[in-house]
Amino acid sequence: MAEYEEELTPEEEISPEEEAAYRAAVRRQRWMLAGIISGIILVLAGIVVAVYFLLQPGSPTGTIRDIFIIFMAFESLIIGAALVVLIIQIASLINLLQNEVKPILQSTSETVNTLRGTTEFLSENLVEPVIKLNSSIAGLRRVFELFGIKRK
Repeated sequence: MAEYEEELTPEEEISPEEEAAYRAAVRRQRWMLAGIISGIILVLAGIVVAVYFLLQPGSPTGTIRDIFIIFMAFESLIIGAALVVLIIQIASLINLLQNEVKPILQSTSETVNTLRGTTEFLSENLVEPVIKLNSSIAGLRRVFELFGIKRK
């Protein structure tokens, strides 16, 4: 399979700064992806090691269970607080949409209606008479040409 390089016109040329920024962004994305994959592998390895040691005879499974339950309760509190913050943010967004964006949209709608009326007025009172005058002048010019008063 052959790869073809597309030639860019001068307007489409990429500056060295843009190319460097693009390469840096790609590098950051690769490092981020590598970090995420490493984190997932570490978590899975930790789970496997924890299960192995918990299955050994004489391990303090009850204590670990209690600590895990406490950890889950603390996590539930954090998630609950995050949900409260999320609900407050959604309420403020709804308030913003109702009190600021809606009036802007109404104002824009009024402006469009005014513009529509203005164009209709200009069409009826300016454009149509000019078109009629031009057609009348063209008709007169043709009549003059037919009677030989004016040359072609």
